[in-house]
Amino acid sequence: MLLEFRVGNFRSIRDVQAFSLVASTDKEHTDTHLKATGISSVPKALKSAVIYGANASGKTSVLMALDYMRAVVAESATLIQPGQPYNVQRFKLDDSFEGKPSLFEITFLHEGLRFEYAFQMTQTRFLQESLFIYKTARPTLVFSREFDGTNDVYEFGTHLTGPKKLWEEATRNNALFLSTAAQLNSEVLSPIFKWITFSVVFLSAQTMINTDFSSALLSSNEGKEKVRAFMAAADISIDEISTADRKAVHFQINPNLSPHTIQEERELKVPIFKHTAPKGSATFELMDESTGTQRLFSLAAPVLDVLRDGRILLVDELDASLHPLLVRQLIGMFHSKVINHNNAQLIFTTHDTSLLDQSIFRRDQVWFTEKDSDQATNLFPLTDFSPRKHEALEKGYLMGRYGAVPFFSELPSLLIDSQDGSSKGRN
Repeated sequence: MLLEFRVGNFRSIRDVQAFSLVASTDKEHTDTHLKATGISSVPKALKSAVIYGANASGKTSVLMALDYMRAVVAESATLIQPGQPYNVQRFKLDDSFEGKPSLFEITFLHEGLRFEYAFQMTQTRFLQESLFIYKTARPTLVFSREFDGTNDVYEFGTHLTGPKKLWEEATRNNALFLSTAAQLNSEVLSPIFKWITFSVVFLSAQTMINTDFSSALLSSNEGKEKVRAFMAAADISIDEISTADRKAVHFQINPNLSPHTIQEERELKVPIFKHTAPKGSATFELMDESTGTQRLFSLAAPVLDVLRDGRILLVDELDASLHPLLVRQLIGMFHSKVINHNNAQLIFTTHDTSLLDQSIFRRDQVWFTEKDSDQATNLFPLTDFSPRKHEALEKGYLMGRYGAVPFFSELPSLLIDSQDGSSKGRN
């Protein structure tokens, strides 16, 4: 399970910001919203969290940072070539941060132990990397690496076994030691590499609805039933889901024949939905369904996979095209001990203030983003404001009690188009 994530100098985030899923001592929803860790210093972790904030306040940057860290760990030793730069976006509105590294740090539970992994990077190389394990309340070094201006200096703890010198020499300056050692079959580091790269699933609000993963589930009867049950839980009147074969033309650029393209015809299986009404029934393809149904169908596979495997689902604008009650239903799946028996976690952004309800979330599950006078993102929890147990959170947020809301100025006169001819400046 994810416990904490820290990031600095990434997109709209300048100073290091910390996001925590460590539960407070709040007694609300302890049986459903929390998971016992078995660790005395962090006894319980949250199964979900929500981030609010004005448009362009940095909500998306927080989720993207965690997914970017996952991608760097996954690809640095394999897909990234020697000398190839990274497209890591630093904070650009402060010239003093030019050339400064971006920081990423994650603390998580794996097989009953707490781990803390971090690295600092520029576009061209890694400047620092470290992994600690908590067998007690104090951290124990697994390995550390730091660039001294000339070379990478390594330090290894006794917990790390294997050909450490070989892994060190194989690690490029633009590759992570963790990733390199995992590729070279380190028994100690491979599980950590796998947890980071496998556990985080990010669904961006900016990408088009991708239904391929959910469509793939329909290849088996078990998958069809799971998707149908998922849709039925949202009270969408779909009695049956099947597939039909369709031919599609795929165009691919051939680098040897550029600028010509290759035309390839492929067989596709598309989902077919059967609806039944008192006076008849009919089948519809996905494109004929509402945007909300398409969005829900696209979420089916990621949500079902995350719940099955106990992973971390990051969703930007979860409420996009979905009814507020349906969003509540999705959140409830992660809080259900029956459905979420492997302790998956959900972190999402939203503008739906109706979810600021203490019957849905504990006070320590709500976070906000807000930009300061330097246009840098600040991330902070609702608990910073010590809200009362039965405080009306939605009302307080809309009134600006917790910040993280947009401020409006008067409409510019150029935007005012009076229909009665009374606008000033008209002749």
